[in-house]
Formats: sequence, structure tokens, C-alpha cells
Amino acid sequence: MNSYEPLYIDYLIYFNRDQDYFECHEVLEELWLKCDRDSFYKGMLQIAVGLYHFRNGNLRGARMMFQSAVELLETYPAAQQGIELGRLVQEVRELLEGVTDSDSDSLPYRDLTIVIQDEALIQAVSQRSQHVKPNIPQRRSPRRGRIYEEKMKALQQKEQ
Repeated sequence: MNSYEPLYIDYLIYFNRDQDYFECHEVLEELWLKCDRDSFYKGMLQIAVGLYHFRNGNLRGARMMFQSAVELLETYPAAQQGIELGRLVQEVRELLEGVTDSDSDSLPYRDLTIVIQDEALIQAVSQRSQHVKPNIPQRRSPRRGRIYEEKMKALQQKEQ
């Protein structure tokens, strides 16, 4: 039976249950630093950051994070740390292709789910999730001030 880091379990809860990628970053960064900047945790962290950027319309940031995550994680076995890592990497690769495409502005946002395959990890996540308060993820688009928005609206109306 594997013993999983509590912060890794929290990451999986925030990722799958809450889809709160900002909080995923917070908890996994702590573990990444604790584990001498382990590349597996760095790649997992970058997936969450990439999804956070993608959700908020920052496609350049999403592209950079997804690319780095794929490069780090594709070297690991398909089954790693109790999850279907190969499947996750493939899904991130597909998102990367989408945000890299010339028509990426029309790409609809979608969340990912990390498939947990180890029964011990499934149980650990289930037990721990009873004690981790659900978070509502940050869902906001990049915005500038009211005056800027009004100027842009006026310019668009002039062009029509």
C-alpha cells in the first residue's frame, strides 16, 4: 500500500472536486518545494496553472504552462503516483494543440479530471475530502478599468 503525501491528496481534491486550480497551485507548490523541486509535482502544478490561465482567457499563459507540463510529465510511466498520468498528459497535449491553433480564440474552455487508479489513493481522497472545505474556483476574465472599457466600446461602435 502506497502512502501519499497529504498535500498531493489535497491537490487532487481541489483539482477534481472543486476545479479550483489556484488552490491546486498553492498546495502543490508547498509540496514541490518540500520535495526538492520534484519534476513530477512541478508538471502537475503547471497543469493546474495552465487551466487557471485558460479559464481566465490568458491563452499565452495557458500555452506556456501546458507545453512545460507535457515536456516534464511525458517522461514518466503512464501510471504514476496512483493516477492515470498518461491519459492526463494526452488530454493536456490536446488542450495545448487547441490553444496553439490559429483559431484558438474560439476554443471553448473545459476542465480536466485526473483519473485515480490506485484504490488506496481513492480511499484517501474520499476520506480527506470530508475534511477539506469546498472552494468555489476563481472564474473571472481579465478586465481593465471602467474608463478603458468605455473607450474600447466607443471605438468599436465607430468602426461599425
